Amino acid sequence: MDDEYNEQEEYYDQTTSTNATTNVRNSKVVPFDSSNRSNTSTPNSQIDLVEPRLYGDAREIATQLLDGKAVIVNFSQMDANTAVKVVDFLNGAIFAIDGEIKRIGEQIFLCTPRNFEVAGKLAATLKNMGQSEM
Repeated sequence: MDDEYNEQEEYYDQTTSTNATTNVRNSKVVPFDSSNRSNTSTPNSQIDLVEPRLYGDAREIATQLLDGKAVIVNFSQMDANTAVKVVDFLNGAIFAIDGEIKRIGEQIFLCTPRNFEVAGKLAATLKNMGQSEM
């Protein structure tokens, strides 16, 4: 009988260890990919600041939008007629990528691709600040 008891005990130990490994396999915890760990310091999203001086700078801004970057464009260094043409060009690029353009200052625009969400009413806040200073 002692032999039978020892056999059952060994069988019980094997079942316990099998259940333990099964529980680990069914765990809902997923390990991080080690290749992603090295890139944690690199931001996924980026906002570029641009002060165009020529109409040709519009193409560079559109390329940044196509690359998934948001761009803040300050037109203070550009004459008004050229700035209007650049804004028209950027509106076309933004329409093509389902993005958004918002005026956030007198001569400053925020252009964002689809994966950015712009919340708040900064333009109204800036307008109110300008009126209170006068």
